[in-house]
Amino acid sequence: MVFRPIVVMTFEREFISPSTNLRQLMLAALILVFVFLGSLPARAVNLLRDPDIEYALQRLSAPILAAAGLGSSVRILVVNDSKLNAFVVDHKHIFIHSGLLLRTETPHMLQAVIAHEAAHIANGHIARRQQNFGNARTVAGLGIALAALTAAASGNSELGAGLALGATSSAQRVFLSHTRAEEASADKSGIGYMVRSGADTQGAVDMFEMFRGQEMLNTSRQDPYVRSHPLTRDRLRAAKAAAKAHAGKAKPNPDATYWYERAKGKLSAFMRSPKWTKRTLKTSPSKDIRLMREAVMFHRQSNSKKALASIDQAIALRPRDPFLYELKGQILMESRNSKPAVAAYKRAVDLAPHNALCLGSYGRALLATGQTKKALSVLEKARGQDFRDSRILRDLGSAYAKLGNNGMAAVATAERYALQGRMKDAGIQAKRAVGLLPRGSAGWRRADDIILAAKRAAKKKK
Repeated sequence: MVFRPIVVMTFEREFISPSTNLRQLMLAALILVFVFLGSLPARAVNLLRDPDIEYALQRLSAPILAAAGLGSSVRILVVNDSKLNAFVVDHKHIFIHSGLLLRTETPHMLQAVIAHEAAHIANGHIARRQQNFGNARTVAGLGIALAALTAAASGNSELGAGLALGATSSAQRVFLSHTRAEEASADKSGIGYMVRSGADTQGAVDMFEMFRGQEMLNTSRQDPYVRSHPLTRDRLRAAKAAAKAHAGKAKPNPDATYWYERAKGKLSAFMRSPKWTKRTLKTSPSKDIRLMREAVMFHRQSNSKKALASIDQAIALRPRDPFLYELKGQILMESRNSKPAVAAYKRAVDLAPHNALCLGSYGRALLATGQTKKALSVLEKARGQDFRDSRILRDLGSAYAKLGNNGMAAVATAERYALQGRMKDAGIQAKRAVGLLPRGSAGWRRADDIILAAKRAAKKKK
């Protein structure tokens, strides 16, 4: 796995009036972000970007989000951190720490966390804190604008892109922390979502029990969830009462159980030692998940022959599963077999044509085999759907450069640096781009916006 820090940027359209110049608002928000980035040191937090795991978490969370009235607009992303934590920073994403996912024992425990965080969104807790963001001088930039800026300008399968919250740990706690009143509200709403979706509310009790001893620890030893989500005995009693009231009413959901086990199984195979994976293969809930975990185990041991044999057996069981082909492509690419990797990724894209991470990996494989024009087309499509993978931007820059379009190569590089918080380097590349591209073109506008943001960030540091 390769972990690459970038900044996840989102933009909340709810705060824009119809008469507002959208691009100017987005740029103003982007400038605000980098003003904060210039005032406090950034602490990079890696995201684990994997299409299989992200899809699995969307399937698991779908009934909860529907019950919360949020539908498919909210994405569940995994942060590479062993601590037990989950948080939201906007209306579009729920972040789950890998440690929390691995420590849960049932899908209902994870659904309880998702339901609670969804309640913070649905109940307006995030909106209130974002409205106060401009006065929160102790909070560093959280990267809330570049996504919209990119969208305005333009109209990975591998586990490992990244998220830079651009905040010190204390600043993160200020922004991410909830009041006890908000926690009680989110508890009540979250359990309601679980009831309406048919999930077992005992999962909420089990999660509370997991954190129960944390509040007694010194704050330096507490998991961050306890510091940002204050626990109380009243909250635990309320959860137990709800679980008792709804005992036996949960509806079996084999789909949620399967995808929960698959996400946890794949994540553990990548995160834990191959020896641990080998010991636990027999506990895999299904043959295809066992074979997938086995393929990852052999791949991490550099035994590509056995890894490919295992993944091919899994594909035989689920021949229309795009993410098994995607994993096969990863194994082939990382074993320096880029030509067969193209075929594997192509099959993944055929089965999941709108998955940005699969598209990005396919474009990378095409680029590695010299199919530059085709790679560029695929990578632009991937970027248009999810620009947060810095590897896509890196590959885009490479593709443009190979085709002699140095102006767009510089734009892609500038955007990649901006996502990483390297605003000085981003400004240099953006200036190069505006000197090479037609004035007023889409690429020129993207570069010009980054130049302005870089200037404001530099001025703030003085």
